[in-house]
Amino acid sequence: MSVLTHLDNATARLAQAYAGPGGAVAVLKDGETLTRHAWGFADVDRRLPFTPQTLFRICSITKQFTCGLMLDQTPDPLVLNDAIRARMPLLQGVAPTALHMAHNQSGLRDYWATAMLCGSPVEASFDEAQARHLIALTSSLHFTPGTQYSYCNQNFRLLGDVVAERAGEDFATLLRTRIFDRAGMPSARLCADTSVMPDGTVGYEGTLETGFRPAVNRVHWTGDAGIGASLDDMIAWERHIDATRDDASSLYQRQSAPNRFADGAVARYAFGLGHVEMLGIKGTGHGGGLRGWRSIRFYLPSERISVVVLFNHMADPRRAALDLLAQLVPTPTKSGAGGSATPWEGRYQEPGTGLVVRLEPTREQSVNLHFAGLTPETLGLGRDDEARGGNVLLRRTDAGIRMERTGDNLSGVLIPVTGEAALDVGGVFQSDEYAADFTCVSDGGGVYGAFSGYLGTGLMQPMIPVGTDLWRLPMPRALDHSPPGDWTVRFVREDAGVVAAEIGCWLARRVMFRRSEC
Repeated sequence: MSVLTHLDNATARLAQAYAGPGGAVAVLKDGETLTRHAWGFADVDRRLPFTPQTLFRICSITKQFTCGLMLDQTPDPLVLNDAIRARMPLLQGVAPTALHMAHNQSGLRDYWATAMLCGSPVEASFDEAQARHLIALTSSLHFTPGTQYSYCNQNFRLLGDVVAERAGEDFATLLRTRIFDRAGMPSARLCADTSVMPDGTVGYEGTLETGFRPAVNRVHWTGDAGIGASLDDMIAWERHIDATRDDASSLYQRQSAPNRFADGAVARYAFGLGHVEMLGIKGTGHGGGLRGWRSIRFYLPSERISVVVLFNHMADPRRAALDLLAQLVPTPTKSGAGGSATPWEGRYQEPGTGLVVRLEPTREQSVNLHFAGLTPETLGLGRDDEARGGNVLLRRTDAGIRMERTGDNLSGVLIPVTGEAALDVGGVFQSDEYAADFTCVSDGGGVYGAFSGYLGTGLMQPMIPVGTDLWRLPMPRALDHSPPGDWTVRFVREDAGVVAAEIGCWLARRVMFRRSEC
């Protein structure tokens, strides 16, 4: 069979392989569309079909459009620095620049995580005024700007806001006139209100076995994730990228240029684009997600291939994209597993972030690394002293297990966690920075924790002991699609007992809560 026949067959399998209400995919080669396919329903109650013209919430794919607009409006983004700093009047020390934000090197804690510290219910309303207020509370960073990578949504909200303010036009109008019209994307638009789509498309949670239900979202997104676009709009975007591939002055080519951290290490994110590797081929792209919405797009310049996948449910778009890409390029041969004699298992702390690290072996001769977010990273076993996956490498050394995360510019020897967690940790702890409380209750042998603040009162969650004065507080759902996962809670003791709790997650590290005297 021909390559196109294989691609058609793989496309036809998607509706069952990634079962859900609806979806749409496109594959392009050399600027021409090989596959343009949609199936299912944009709204199952109204039996509204999902078509290539259906408006879809592309979520964080928005970030590249925000950065493209910034480069279009401000050839030197550093002119935005003062306006950015003005939105964080309490920030002490060095402030991140516009370029730090565009590269996710700002050191800001992600506001979808800190909103949970401030007590937000998971399906609460979060509007523009609340976003401004939460950003304005910022008084510290969780690393020095330019030194590390950390995904942070408000980087791009801030960029969109200050670009629009400088231009004297609203963000939506600028996107339309400076980006969408030029790329031939007629229906793409800013859809800041996540509770509804202009054409009635619905996003769904659930599974085929449990049933699907409309996802509830009430957050307000702008430059971070607010764009809606159809499959045909995204095809136009991919064709525009390919058509300008040899123009070094084009926005996408400028955004795709190699990037580095302050110490010269190679960075894998710049201007709202991830520098990805798909089946061994280097390219640029981004995924997007909110409850009920999952998407991905990427471009592989050496092959001139683009793939777009849009699901209005929670299936994995990256896997689906790889299924399609595999029909066009050879799948790299995987090296055999090393079959390490010593299991990769244990509990640790990462010294730079203070976060709990858990290693769990799997039956497939790999190890699950629980560290950055809710979903574990699966690392393959090579030699007995190494486990590797993506940009993560674990190595056994004389000093202990060293974790290297090249994409994050983070490395260090993991600290083994020992001892038992004592139960005398109950109390109310306060964060001055976020005007938030952490309430810990020790009752009948169980320990529970919850956050509260100006956004509301969070639910009490059972806490999981890790080691001496070290606990995990699960956070499986949040305002955004990607929840913080586990919060690491480290209780600080003095002679009088517990006096503070340092709390953090991958998106928001090392927030100090002092014990209340009340």
